[in-house]
Amino acid sequence: MTPITSVAGRRLALSNLEKVLYPADGFTKGEVLHYYATVADVLLPHLRDRAVSFLRYPDGAAGQVFFTKNVPPGTPEWVTKAQVTRSDGTARMVVVQDLPSLMWAANLVAEFHTHQWTTAAPDLADRLVLDLDPGAPAGIAECCRVALWLRERLAADGIEAYVKTSGAKGLHLLAPVRDASPDRVSAYARRLAVDAEAALPGLAVHRMNRALRPGKVFVDWSQNAARKTTAAPYTLRARPEPTVSTPVSWQEVAQCREGLVFRAGDVVRRVEEYGDLLAPLFEAGRAGTVPQG
Repeated sequence: MTPITSVAGRRLALSNLEKVLYPADGFTKGEVLHYYATVADVLLPHLRDRAVSFLRYPDGAAGQVFFTKNVPPGTPEWVTKAQVTRSDGTARMVVVQDLPSLMWAANLVAEFHTHQWTTAAPDLADRLVLDLDPGAPAGIAECCRVALWLRERLAADGIEAYVKTSGAKGLHLLAPVRDASPDRVSAYARRLAVDAEAALPGLAVHRMNRALRPGKVFVDWSQNAARKTTAAPYTLRARPEPTVSTPVSWQEVAQCREGLVFRAGDVVRRVEEYGDLLAPLFEAGRAGTVPQG
């Protein structure tokens, strides 16, 4: 029997709570739901007003993994939806605005991925993102070196960057920006990646060609395109263990603690101690101006 619970006045059917989704440490679906309920206060601001894509893994990362961008069948009427323009037309996507919507979405067993713009202003990016993806044998230490260089490069243009782990192998740099189209932000992000490769020729690469990436950090600038999404802060990832895309401090990046890998329990403790290290993304006056190309 599927248990029914009430979340902020909304009735939700939560299924298969004992199902093990992360076999490496026995982490169950019930624990996934508990994690999201616990971090909701810091996660929701990063989802609110943004169309969400779900990378679903209902049987764990070793099972079928697939993207869901359109509103899934059976979505409750009280979950917010938005019309999103794509190159092939328009689509209806979910917008996770509140705790009941978050818990309904978490019950799907999914990573949360968001655009760099809000549904209220889809023609204006309010975030710049750079995804640092190491090619073996490069790892997190190399990502940290590239991240520190990019932080200074952005600061030279008056843009303040913040950082989180990807929850997989690398790091994500995020910066609040204003008054720029996704195309303009994408072009600027590409220039940053090119500059990183020029300044760190044995370490960074801006091209997507996988033959160029072993031993280097790919500075993926492409996720600033209007159609692209990036794993949201605090989302669990479809990995063997319940790793999380976790905000970190620049001091931690400078020290580059071995692995910089955080699991769900680690993140709960970090939130209790530090709050949301990405909270400045929402502060008035923080957003920088993207230079013209």
